[in-house]
Amino acid sequence: MDELTVAIDGRLAGSRLDHALAQLTSLSRSHLQQLLRDGCVLRDGRPVTKPSIRVEVDAVYHVMVPEPEGLNLEPESIDLEILFEDAHLLVVNKPPGMVVHPSHGHDSGTLVHALLHHCPDLPGINGVERPGIVHRLDKDTSGSMVIAKSEAALRGLSEMFAAHDIDRQYVSWCRGAPTWHEKRVEEPVGRHPQQRKKMGVRHDGKRAVTDVAVERRYDDDFCRLRLTLHTGRTHQIRVHLSHLHLPILGDHLYGRSFRPSGRVPEPSRTAILELPRQALHAELLGFSHPVTGEAVRCVATLPDDLAHLSDALDEGYAA
Repeated sequence: MDELTVAIDGRLAGSRLDHALAQLTSLSRSHLQQLLRDGCVLRDGRPVTKPSIRVEVDAVYHVMVPEPEGLNLEPESIDLEILFEDAHLLVVNKPPGMVVHPSHGHDSGTLVHALLHHCPDLPGINGVERPGIVHRLDKDTSGSMVIAKSEAALRGLSEMFAAHDIDRQYVSWCRGAPTWHEKRVEEPVGRHPQQRKKMGVRHDGKRAVTDVAVERRYDDDFCRLRLTLHTGRTHQIRVHLSHLHLPILGDHLYGRSFRPSGRVPEPSRTAILELPRQALHAELLGFSHPVTGEAVRCVATLPDDLAHLSDALDEGYAA
């Protein structure tokens, strides 16, 4: 167990305890809140358990940090496409079909299993010996994901995601072709009242903002869109595009069953019929490095299925 001694300086006097300790250590705020609940933060030898108490100048706290708990997961040698990596974080191009976290029915082959093999010396994050997943992609959505490898990176990335201070751009291929070129969608997203695996636009949902720009129209049949996320709600893009009556090709959860008619030209029609999942890809991830401050900009190449779809649509609808 490590022990950190932290003295509150004048600039933090009056701040919440969890905020002050996060500013003065490399621990994330959520990790400190857990340590406070567990009685691992002491002042004058007595546990302090409330994260919200206000701190006084020159107050001294002792933070006891236990060794990280193991995940009891077997690392798996799974190839990862690394877009960026240093001592603090890495960015990967997640393939379609890969689940991020182990869960019921997905106890192997996940991104976490792959990361545990890729980073055998990964430090504990939030008291758990695991890769620092700060955001997720759906199983069948491919593209850029950033993972924290240190507490400092986890804290910085979490703050940036909370403040929506990260450039997150997706590409998708959808049914329909809008007459407008750009649109901002500001519709709250919440859990569907009957179908628990599904989200929807709901007045009592959480704020969700997506910028939509048309990159290519394939007559009035289909379109290629660029989506910029300003919030990160579950299934946000899929919900917003369905709300616009532009369901993503291959998305059977938010788009009705679709079979292109014979009037759709080849090879476009065949590529759509063969599409194994929703045509959505997290192409670009840009941010300021949470530790070094350098600009990080990662572009994830299209996986084979979406590259084939894009080429087939371009060929079928060539001018």
